[in-house]
Amino acid sequence: MRKLFAEFFGTFWLVFGGCGSALFAAGIPDLGIGFAGVSLAFGLTVLTMAYAVGHISGGHFNPAVSFGLWASGRFSTKDLLPYIVAQCLGGIVAAGALLFILSGKAGFTIDNTKPGAFATNGYDAFSPDGYSMTAAFTTEFVLTMFFLIVILGATDKMANGKFAGVAIGLALTLIHLISIPITNTSVNPARSTSQAIFAQGESLSQLWLFWVAPIAGAIVGGFLYKFLLDKKDTL
Repeated sequence: MRKLFAEFFGTFWLVFGGCGSALFAAGIPDLGIGFAGVSLAFGLTVLTMAYAVGHISGGHFNPAVSFGLWASGRFSTKDLLPYIVAQCLGGIVAAGALLFILSGKAGFTIDNTKPGAFATNGYDAFSPDGYSMTAAFTTEFVLTMFFLIVILGATDKMANGKFAGVAIGLALTLIHLISIPITNTSVNPARSTSQAIFAQGESLSQLWLFWVAPIAGAIVGGFLYKFLLDKKDTL
C-alpha cells in the first residue's frame, strides 16, 4: 500500500503542478510563464517527487512508464494494474482540486470547443497549433520511447543514481518544450485522462491516442534498452 500511496501522491503532484502552471500562470499578461515555464513546471514535479517518494514506489507517476519498466524486465506484471489505478486516481483528484480552485475565479468556464481547454491534450482542431492525428501519434510515441530510455539509463545500476531524478526531470522538461504546440504534451495517460474527464467533449473522444501512443512508445523504449543498451552480466 505504501507504494500505491506514493504513486497516488506523485501523480497528484505532477498533474497539480504541471497542469496547474498551465491553467494559473501561463497566460497572465506581462508576467505569464508561457510554454517554457509550463515545461519546466512539469519537469520539476517529477524531479521533486522522484526524490520525495521514488525510493518507495520507484517513482513512475505514469502508466506508460510502468509499462516501459515492465517491458524492460524491471517491473512485475502483477503490479501493473494497481499502479495504473493509483496513478489515474491521483491525477483525477488533482484535476478536481484544480477545477475547484479555478471555480473561485469570476467568470471561469471550461470552453471545451477550444484546443487545450482545461490543459487537455488533442490533435487536429484540438492541437494547439493544428497538428494532425498522425503527427500527434508520432510525437507521443517517439517522445515517450526516448523518455523511457532516459529513465532506464539514468536508473541503471551502472549509472550514478544520485542524479537520476535530475536527468528524468530535465528529460520531461525537454519533452514539453518540443511538444506543447503539437499535442499540449501528454506522454502520460493518467495526466491526459484526469483533464479530459472534467473537460468532456472532444478531449474525451480523442483520449484513446494519449493512451495508445505513449504506452506503445514506452514498451518499445523498454525493449530497446533491454536488448540493445543494457549491459549484460557475463561469466
